[in-house]
Amino acid sequence: MPVDMKAFKKDLKDDLKAGREAFEGEFADELNELMGLSREEVDAITPDATDLQEYDRLIAVVKQASRHNLSQAQLVANIKALGDVAVSIAKKSGKLAALLV
Repeated sequence: MPVDMKAFKKDLKDDLKAGREAFEGEFADELNELMGLSREEVDAITPDATDLQEYDRLIAVVKQASRHNLSQAQLVANIKALGDVAVSIAKKSGKLAALLV
C-alpha cells in the first residue's frame, strides 16, 4: 500500500507542534525530569515490559496536561487513573513525586 506523504507530513507537523507546546506548557519541568529517567530506573518498577508501556502512557498524560495547562489536581488525578505502576514511575521524578504526596 503506498504511503500518503501529504498526510504523513501533516501528521508529523501536528505532532511536532503538540510536542513543542507540551515542553512550553505548565508542566514542562516535570516532563523534562520524567523524560530524563534512565531505562534502568523505569525497569526497576516491574520485571516485565509493563513498566515501559506505563512510562509511555505517563509521558503522554504529562505532555497533554502541560500542553493544555491543566491544574496540578487534574494532572495528579490523571496520573493516578493510570494505576500503581505509572504512579510508581512518576514518583521517580522529584517534581511529580512532590505533587503525588
